[in-house]
This record gives sequence, structure tokens and C-alpha cells, in this order.
Amino acid sequence: MTKLAGGTAHPRLAAFRWPAAGAGLLLLACLAGAIITVVPSSMLALALSALLLVAVIAVHPAVGAYVLIAVTPLVAGIDRGLAIPLLRPNEALLVLVGVALLLRGTVRAVSGSPAKVTLDTMDLSLLLLAFTSSVVPLVWLLVRGHPIEQDDVLYAVMMWKYYGIYLVARASIRTRRQVRKCLAISMAAASVVAVVAVFQSLHLFGVAQALATYYAPYGDTGAVLNNRGGSTLALPIAVADLMTFNLAIAVGLLVRRLGSRPALLAMGMLFVAGALAAGEFSGAIGLGLGIVTMAVVTRKVRTMAGFLPVLLIAGLALRPVVERRLEGFGSASGLPESWSGRLYNLTNYFWPTLFSDGNFILGVQPAARVSTSTMSLGYIWIESGYTWLLWSGGIPLILAFLYFLWVGIRGHLSAARSRDDVVGAAALAVVVALVVIGVLMIIDPHLTYRGSADLLFILLGLVAADRRRTADDPYRPLRPPRLEGSSTT
Repeated sequence: MTKLAGGTAHPRLAAFRWPAAGAGLLLLACLAGAIITVVPSSMLALALSALLLVAVIAVHPAVGAYVLIAVTPLVAGIDRGLAIPLLRPNEALLVLVGVALLLRGTVRAVSGSPAKVTLDTMDLSLLLLAFTSSVVPLVWLLVRGHPIEQDDVLYAVMMWKYYGIYLVARASIRTRRQVRKCLAISMAAASVVAVVAVFQSLHLFGVAQALATYYAPYGDTGAVLNNRGGSTLALPIAVADLMTFNLAIAVGLLVRRLGSRPALLAMGMLFVAGALAAGEFSGAIGLGLGIVTMAVVTRKVRTMAGFLPVLLIAGLALRPVVERRLEGFGSASGLPESWSGRLYNLTNYFWPTLFSDGNFILGVQPAARVSTSTMSLGYIWIESGYTWLLWSGGIPLILAFLYFLWVGIRGHLSAARSRDDVVGAAALAVVVALVVIGVLMIIDPHLTYRGSADLLFILLGLVAADRRRTADDPYRPLRPPRLEGSSTT
């Protein structure tokens, strides 16, 4: 229980806990009774586990953020609908966490202590992104008399999902100690992803074959066995982004001396190796751009230069992956086959439609793929971030994205440079992520890549949670807790 300096419980919190606990237990008992009567026995344990998780998060909201950060990178590559209808496992987990926080908020409101709802420029930029990528294109489809298909709806709700992730982090994390735990959990989960990516790309220990069972994108096992480290995200470029963002977290903590230097250096080297194991040119570009951004923002050029030998050693260790990717430059066009194919798809399937009849003004449709019989999977995806923005929401969406970048970088740059706590480290990771995404969107739609995008919006929420902490909030520490051996008042 949160306590004041004298050791007594905050009166608002003390009055809230028992009615909330009683109401929550009663509701859960009713739900459990209903579930037992209708759910098959094979699903009963899973349903009861979900109810238990909701109960724990309703009482201890920070657990929701911890679980989401830990689990998402490990299951995000499981195809939508494979384990849960219409959803990926991490999306189902987000729903559970959201339900728990809504339940907690409802009980607090009934008990007379409703949460304050405030919006700032960060919220405005995110809401504009969500609105221009969903409402605008869907209405435009209806105006033109085109049917709205399931793909359009799924793509339209994507930015709302990420805004939900942002709200979960902002609402559930209340102290800097909790922020530090979130960053530590993120790096731990990313370390697992990195190790799997390295083993997968080098075809060691049967990891690639094991991933083919559940992590083959749309059942395409060839995408798992091609010397690229898609790992548990089933998307190599997303792995590279996730590694770069977590490297920024490690560097942020390292330059602030907030943790074990050997451990942070070891994880930093692992993240570099994981990014290269992804086997993506744009991933390597993003890694280099991220390192330069870290050096500029932190003004620790010597520290960042120390990662250059790591890059060389990792490149040598991952030589089969690098050589496989360099083979593409030996083609007749001088470009890798994937790049030539990407340009061909854009010039033949997307740009003609996009730039005819003024479609670029309000977009073509939310779904960022088209059906074709020429591809084994039956679809061709847009492999250009800014083309995707124009295709999905036209000029309003691309302007909303640029506004989001401006607000995000401008709003976090000062904290990334001046704050010497964990929030400053999170802010550095936000700046690095936004710079990398803003540049690499020329090549791919990095804004919405599973796993890495989830982390970006969690980091945004962590910084926002600290920014919004007020003096009358019962969860606010009376003083910033020390990060080593301290206790939160």
C-alpha cells in the first residue's frame, strides 16, 4: 500500500482499496460462474488464467505494463487468427490489460475518486494519426461507393491499437522505479529475441526449424529459413528496429550510470548483433542512424564510437548472413532482387492507382495490400512507408505523421539531453526511434511494425506518465526515489 512519509496510508487510497477489492471480487466471481457453464473444459484453464490476470492488474496496474512489455516481443510473430480468432496473442493480451484498467477506473469513479482525463499535444498528434488513418479513408470509401472489407477495418484500427498501448503505459506506470522496471523488462525480452535471431540466421541448434511451427508468416516457412533473423516477430526488419530502440535504452542508462555497466554493455553488444542478424539493409541503416543520433543527443561520441568494433566483430560472426545479402548486388540491375521487386510492385500495382484521379489527396483504401494471383501468398504489400501513408489516408495522414514526428522529437529532446534519471533514458529511446522511423519510412512502413512499434508507444506512454504526475496523486512519490536500494514513499 502506498504510504505517506509518516507511515500512514493515504486517506483516498485507503478508502478506495476495500470497496474496490470487494466489487472486483464479486464481479470476477460472477464472470467465473458464467464462464464455467459455457466454456469447454479445454479452454477453462485459459479463461480462468485470463480472469486472474485481469484481477491482478486491476489491483496492481503496473503489472499490466510489465506483462505487455515482456510478452509482446515473444509472441507478436504468431499470425492473427492462428491461436485466437482475428487477433494476435499480444493483441488479445492488450485487450485483457485494457479491460482490467477500465474496471479499475470504473470502480474508482463509483467510489468517488475518478481519474482525471487530460490531453496534451502528444495525445493530439496520436489522435490525428488514428483519425486520418481510419475515419477519413473509411468515409472516403463510402462516398465513392466502394465496399468496406475486413482488411480495411483491420488496417483502420491499427493506429487506435497503438494509441491504446500508449494509454496503457501512461495510466499504469506511476513511479520512476516502475519506469526502470519497464526498461529492464524491455531489454530482457529483446535479449531473447536477439539470441533467437542470431541462431535462426546462422541455422544453429534447430531454432529456424522450431520457429517454422508457429512463427512462419502466413504459413510461409521459406521466410523463416532464409538466413534472416525474423525471430519471434516473424519480421526481420521489425527485429532490427526493436534492437536499435533497446540499444538506445541501454545507452541511455549507461551514460547516466543507472545500472550495471558490464550488463548494459553486454546487452548493447547483443542488440547490435541482433540488428545485423535480421539481414536487412534498411535495418543496418537504421542501426547506424540510431547510433549517430545517440551520439549527437547525449554528446557522448567516444562512448558511441566504442560500438564500432562491436559492429565489425558482429559482422564477422554473422558473415554468412552478410554474404547472402550482398549476393543481390551481383544481379544484372546491380540491385538486390528484393529491391527490384519492391520497385516493380510500386510502379505497377500502387503508384498508377495512387496518382490517378486525385487518389493521393484522400487515399485509396486503409488496406495496405492488393490481391494478386502472381504471388504465392495471394497479396502484394506496400513496401514504402510514405507511399503507404498516401495510399491509406492521403495528404491528411501524411501531414498527421509529420506532425507526430515533430511533436515527439521536439517534446522529448530536452528530457533526453538534460534528465539524469530513467525517464531521460526513455526519452532518448523515443528520440532515436522517431528519427529512425522518420528516415526509414522512405523505404518501409516502420511506424506500424509489430514489436518495435509497440515498444515505441510504450516508451511514449512512460514519459507521458511521468510528465502528468501531480502532487495530489496518491501514487506520486514524495521525492524521486533513488534507483539503487531505495524505497518509494
